[in-house]
Amino acid sequence: MYEERIRRPELMSKVMTAAQAARLIKNGMTVGMSGFTRAGDAKAMPLALVERSRSEPLALTLLTGASLGNDSDGMMANAGLVARRMPFQADAALRRKINTGEVMFIDQHLSETAEQLRSGDLKEIDVAVVEAVAITADGGIIPSMSVGNTATFAQQARQVIVEINLSTPLALEGFHDIYLPVARPHRGAIPLLTPWQRMGWTAIPVHPDRIAAIIITDSPDSPSNALPPDEETDAIARHVIRFLEGEVQAGRMGPELRPLQAGIGTIANAVLHGLIDSPFRNMTMYSEVLQDSAIELLDSGQLSMASASSITLSAAMHEKFLRNLESYRERIVLRPQEISNHPEVVRRLGLIALNTALEFDIYGNVNSTHVGGTHMMNGIGGSGDFARNAQLSIFVSKSVAKGGAISSVVPMVPHVDHTEHDVDVLVSEWGLADLRGLAPRERAPLIIEHCAHPDYRPQLRAYLAEALKGGGQTPHVLEQAFDWYGRYKREGSMLVK
Repeated sequence: MYEERIRRPELMSKVMTAAQAARLIKNGMTVGMSGFTRAGDAKAMPLALVERSRSEPLALTLLTGASLGNDSDGMMANAGLVARRMPFQADAALRRKINTGEVMFIDQHLSETAEQLRSGDLKEIDVAVVEAVAITADGGIIPSMSVGNTATFAQQARQVIVEINLSTPLALEGFHDIYLPVARPHRGAIPLLTPWQRMGWTAIPVHPDRIAAIIITDSPDSPSNALPPDEETDAIARHVIRFLEGEVQAGRMGPELRPLQAGIGTIANAVLHGLIDSPFRNMTMYSEVLQDSAIELLDSGQLSMASASSITLSAAMHEKFLRNLESYRERIVLRPQEISNHPEVVRRLGLIALNTALEFDIYGNVNSTHVGGTHMMNGIGGSGDFARNAQLSIFVSKSVAKGGAISSVVPMVPHVDHTEHDVDVLVSEWGLADLRGLAPRERAPLIIEHCAHPDYRPQLRAYLAEALKGGGQTPHVLEQAFDWYGRYKREGSMLVK
């Protein structure tokens, strides 16, 4: 059944069990695994490594594209397999290990990992584990539902283990555009002028001699865990749509808008879903992950095409997508994440970037990674790649968390991922603050009155008034700036009672 997927006959001898292939990975190695936000991840090798770790020491440096599915990150972390991890994760068990210091987590912009591997800033990949649809006659690896960092891992690794997943249809061949920049300093411009342009190969070029093992699997990707839209995310979507309508009326863009980027997760997916009822037509996407909302927009005809590095869908949407692959073939392109997130390309295309904040402060600084300023949630992901370089950088958040005990608008964020210099627009369910062209003293009242929950506005106004007495370009009362977090720890709420 799998023979048609291994088109180079001499590679048939490399087919083996996952347990046999796992013997290629030694203690202390650096391993690159395919997978980007629960899509296209290796399914068999994590389980085989966990089993092997029960009988011998096995601690690895693990690199991926982004988060893995099928609870792989958590299983490997709990087994003590993961000594170091980069560049992104979204697993509760792994998160606990990171926050106790048992796993060293390197939180990176998603555009940087492949670049640092290429330049020798990171240790070389010893073994790459790659999920594939098929292997071509010349040894090329056809990825499945994501590309991520897989192309760089496979080209650099001393040995490549390929997991051919029979649950991925052969019709996925042709969706991918594998383009890798040459090493610096002799690199030219990336020749991408439109989101729909193709530049590279449909498979990852790998010399067949470096394919050390082939594993046959038949396991689907984990479904997206994004929640459906709710009243608050619908309100956020309405604010964003109204704002974009104003941009069109002002002549800053046409009714097709600029190419869209949306971060992973419930809120960003819900905001894009809201565009289905918008007046915009012939839109395009140049993003890192396509969620359900992107497929819905393609189906509605409002989105003409979408470029990304991964497709992460709910179970129902995934089934629909695979049933109708041919209808998406000319409208979806999957690229390496260093291309989907490349600052040069993002700036050239003039994207509208829509990403989610954990919290933001009254001057527009955004924390998207650290709860309470200290405990890692998931990681910065690609939000920084897009925020700094997009034509419009929009961050969205619900105004409160934990039933209102935590305000998402604070005097000063205790951890900064995106500075005020990279943030154009902030949105909550209460309103939108357009920060373009405003000084800090002008930003603060706008954010308080438009984005903060009404229960917290008096406290924020009082803080700002006190801060203004001390003067400064960015007024603060440093002795009080983080009092809200202390109050939450002591009393269970940031709200003054």
